[in-house]
Amino acid sequence: MSLSSPLSPPARVELVEVAPRDGFQSIRDPLPTKDKKACIQALLDSGITRMEIGSFVSPKAIPQMADTGELVRAFAHRKDVRFSALVPNLKGAQLALEHGVSELVFVVSVSESHNQSNVRQSVAESLNELSRVVAALRDQGGTALRLDLATSFDCPFDGTIAWQQVDDVLSRALVITADLPLEVALCDTTGRATPYRVAEHFTQLRQRHAADTLSWAFHGHDTFGMGVANALFAVQHGATTLDAAAAGLGGCPFAPGATGNTASEDLIYALDGGNVATGIDLPRLLQAADRIATLPGAKTESHLRRVPRQRLPGPSAAAAADEAPRA
Repeated sequence: MSLSSPLSPPARVELVEVAPRDGFQSIRDPLPTKDKKACIQALLDSGITRMEIGSFVSPKAIPQMADTGELVRAFAHRKDVRFSALVPNLKGAQLALEHGVSELVFVVSVSESHNQSNVRQSVAESLNELSRVVAALRDQGGTALRLDLATSFDCPFDGTIAWQQVDDVLSRALVITADLPLEVALCDTTGRATPYRVAEHFTQLRQRHAADTLSWAFHGHDTFGMGVANALFAVQHGATTLDAAAAGLGGCPFAPGATGNTASEDLIYALDGGNVATGIDLPRLLQAADRIATLPGAKTESHLRRVPRQRLPGPSAAAAADEAPRA
């Protein structure tokens, strides 16, 4: 697959809204399920068609995710939306499959230290779990798989991660997944990546792992203000899917210093400026972001929400300012 010219943005990019998982889990006290449902509905009303709705993990480890199954059931009728759930092992995958999740997001860190902190396993142990998850998917059929490679650029414990380290873990994972269609996400867990390092990682890895069964995604945080720039460089170097969280909510509880995810509204504004289709209505997305920002304990990092709505493009921007709650 040839790389896009810097002057030729892609016609379309998919956005995965991760506020219901990566965002909500950053809030210490469990939110009422009804409030989560209201936020999810507001996001869907903006045109979101892919969403990481939660994770199937131990409620002792992340109490905020204890109601993921209920959320999946509440929106099971939305067949037009690809709901995914993060799983770190076979047990989580089995629970997700039982609830009818459309896509499993299996997470493993490139960094040994972060993988131990995040899922209490070595990288080798996580890859063994991946093999069990893949076997379950082959038996069950019909459920998509995505591989999230956490700390693909930087680790809060080990520092800078070279693309060769990512390649090592990815190569071992691809032996396991074999011919199974797979979306691979390079995750800037700490938000320390810079655009040219993102470009290098995607270029090197895509050259080494060119296959029709593979697609590529980027998951970014805006800790150093590089979130949107990193995402755009990822797109220009082969990513077709971008993760973001409305209002910039988020931050990995197992990565000290990591702040919010790249704000969905900031990213959509940038993509709209390049005439890149996403199917998402920016004013409605801002309304959803405003709702999320009012949640107790929410720490948001959005840039676009600071701009007076009447200054934003689009005929419905001013109306959005009057309808949405503000934090």
